[in-house]
Amino acid sequence: MEKIFIEPTKVTPLVNFDPNEGLLELKGRSSPENSIQFYAKIIEGLEEFINQGGDEFIANFAFEYFNTSSSKCLFDVFKRLSKIDASGKDLTINWYYEEDDDDMMEAGEDYSDLLGLDFNFMEIEED
Repeated sequence: MEKIFIEPTKVTPLVNFDPNEGLLELKGRSSPENSIQFYAKIIEGLEEFINQGGDEFIANFAFEYFNTSSSKCLFDVFKRLSKIDASGKDLTINWYYEEDDDDMMEAGEDYSDLLGLDFNFMEIEED
């Protein structure tokens, strides 16, 4: 299983995916021109982890913004995380949001409710 590290840009989030460590971090803004292509390797890596990975997986999400097409891809990411959870592995999902960003908090709640996943909601104080 290979690591994926992508530096953030104005339209893509930081991606730090280390399946050997059981870690996925997405942070920043997500509005790439082709969301499906951008998230494809992450989704493939999660599929591999379901079959070959360790016993624990931690996923950290800290979005400032994501567009509609990214939202669909994130749903696909959470579907894979749900499979990791169902396979008996220890799954931790941390959803970070800025203290006044109710929309981002609610987006996390929606994903949690839709897939029956437990999220840890972590409020970030603004600078």
